[in-house]
Amino acid sequence: MLKDKVKTLLNNALSLDKSLFLIDFTMGADNSINVVLDGDQGVSVQDCMKVSRAIEHNLDREVEDFSLTVTSAGAASPMVNPRQYKKNVGRKVKVLTSEDIYEGNLTSAHENGIVLEWKAREPKPIGKGKTTVQKKKEITFSDIKEAKVILKF
Repeated sequence: MLKDKVKTLLNNALSLDKSLFLIDFTMGADNSINVVLDGDQGVSVQDCMKVSRAIEHNLDREVEDFSLTVTSAGAASPMVNPRQYKKNVGRKVKVLTSEDIYEGNLTSAHENGIVLEWKAREPKPIGKGKTTVQKKKEITFSDIKEAKVILKF
């Protein structure tokens, strides 16, 4: 079956560069193959070309007609793989959980989740006015519905 062969070729290509990892792999009924990659140091055009060639050069268009697209995860795409969190430590992120939305600096990513830190203005415990306090929140991967890096322009 073509899908199984493509999956094997894709896994072989990714095993040659351990910094790259798979975000999404889909194959339509019309044999349109879509691969989305990310990498610990990002993904270059050359990385996409290497993976594309590793797949395309090992398939015979005379036997199966197909289209192949290999892309990198976009900067505004949600993070779906724990490795994406690790590579974005130090960046500002927006995290949606079932209870709330958090925006803060991603200070760490570990095997079970992430740690966000941010500053907030809160009423003073005594007297009038507000004071700035440092907030910290640990969020497990299972609680995250969506997380995106906040891009600054």
